[in-house]
Amino acid sequence: MSFFKKIFSSEKKETLDKGLEKSKTSFLNKLSKAVAGKSKVDDDVLDNLEEVLVTSDVGVNTTLKVIERIEERVSRDKYLGTDELNQILREEIAALLSETNYGEATEFVVPENKKPYVMMVVGVNGVGKTTTIGKLAYQFKKKGLKVVLGAADTFRAAAIDQLQVWADRVNVPIVKQAMGSDPASVAFDTLQSAVNQNADVVIIDTAGRLHNKVNLMNELTKVKRVMQKVVGDAPHDVLLVLDGSTGQNAFEQAKQFTAATEVTSLAVTKLDGTAKGGVVIGISDQFKIPVKYIGVGEGIEDLQVFNKYEFVDSFFK
Repeated sequence: MSFFKKIFSSEKKETLDKGLEKSKTSFLNKLSKAVAGKSKVDDDVLDNLEEVLVTSDVGVNTTLKVIERIEERVSRDKYLGTDELNQILREEIAALLSETNYGEATEFVVPENKKPYVMMVVGVNGVGKTTTIGKLAYQFKKKGLKVVLGAADTFRAAAIDQLQVWADRVNVPIVKQAMGSDPASVAFDTLQSAVNQNADVVIIDTAGRLHNKVNLMNELTKVKRVMQKVVGDAPHDVLLVLDGSTGQNAFEQAKQFTAATEVTSLAVTKLDGTAKGGVVIGISDQFKIPVKYIGVGEGIEDLQVFNKYEFVDSFFK
């Protein structure tokens, strides 16, 4: 299989390997128990493998697809040794994910024909939303792009302060108002400021509440509508940030948010502190929304562009 060409730099790949260490170790330990005493892949091994994938947060639907692919392979190849199982899993999961036409990027880029390129970032509190915005701003600035941040999460004073800290750290301008201000008004001011400064990228932080889907929907719709008065087709990307360490809960949040607003891409954070990294495989397969970014560490460089082949290679190494 030609899936695993080296794409990332060795430094970036090392960060990814390290970030997925807990997930990989947990998975491989479960896998070795599942095949203990078995030399070939039979029904028992497949049953055990199904359990391993589900308990590794890959998700039931994706797990069933993977098992089906391996069953086909067993019947085609007649004999598959358990020692080959890890390689087969890598190949079959990479093949499954290759059926979606995203997850192949390697660099932080934005379309050149959208200026400013407007990103609206959504997600519940505590998932790493503001940190992700800060790290994105850093990556885009490093590419030579002019970035403006908008603090439209006006319900928490801490959210505005936290974004200010990141703006100072990355040395990019931030537009903000007092806590409790109208989020749409902040978004409007941010876009006007960005246009005046001839900025390349605008990243708008929004409130992280999901207790009432209708309120959230109304608020985000209003923010979008007001932004469009300045940039006609804004936002160009609605990025939902999910906490990978919550495993299946991240699936739930993705379902809730995609029902409340039109999400166009996903970022899965905090993968370094958890053994639940398999959730990225499930989310990447189940939602017809691309996983664009993954957080694999606390350092400013540790937000990576999600590349499905590099991810699978690190996960099953």
